[in-house]
Amino acid sequence: MKMKCGTESEKEISFRCVQCGFSVTTLYIQYSPGNIRLMKCGNCKAVADEYIECELMILVIDLILHKIKAYRHLFYNRFSGETLHNEALLWKLSLGFLILDAYQILAVCTTQDERSLPASFASFLGLCGKVLVGVFFGNLMFLGIILFGTRRFLNAKIGDSRCKHILLSILVSSYFEIFVIAMMVWEFPSSVVFIIKLFVLSSNALALLVITDAVMIRCIWICFAAHAMKFLVTQGVGTYQKLVLW
Repeated sequence: MKMKCGTESEKEISFRCVQCGFSVTTLYIQYSPGNIRLMKCGNCKAVADEYIECELMILVIDLILHKIKAYRHLFYNRFSGETLHNEALLWKLSLGFLILDAYQILAVCTTQDERSLPASFASFLGLCGKVLVGVFFGNLMFLGIILFGTRRFLNAKIGDSRCKHILLSILVSSYFEIFVIAMMVWEFPSSVVFIIKLFVLSSNALALLVITDAVMIRCIWICFAAHAMKFLVTQGVGTYQKLVLW
């Protein structure tokens, strides 16, 4: 993994010490190919980022274990300013997130009869419309509450780059959504979706804590409110469409 050294004046998101979160200008010094020396943090005097020399699997395991230093490495030292301005990456992550979210809505907000092969083309279009409307309005409310809560209760400035940073962190920290793919292959009860959502909520809260340096309990409540509102909106859309069709 190659990292460039920089300062906060050169980019909005500086490098951080994964131990204490203190800003650092340099993570390592490279003397020759394969010969580097990790720099120490000026605040806690520990190695600023030991993940530079670790395998990717170790980082993945620590992310699953919700270690805050793994999240600091990912959002400050792994992601560069170029990553935040990579529109193609954001679109790909958003598309994957919405596809997995659509399947979750299909599994939770529909009955077994609705998920079976539709009897007519009209019922098939009605099911697709129910899922798509739920995905659109649910995620619109979800993102709106995240941004509003970040600005109102975490006192964080919301600019164009900051919004992209928050969006990227929410998308990446929702990596537990990938377990929904297993539900497409094997039969699981719909309650498994709520277990996945619980892990996603905790991961989103930790990601929000890392990028805002706020209080953990506030980050948890903001993410809980966003996920709860998203669920209520998707349920409400399904109920409304049933009443209209009835």
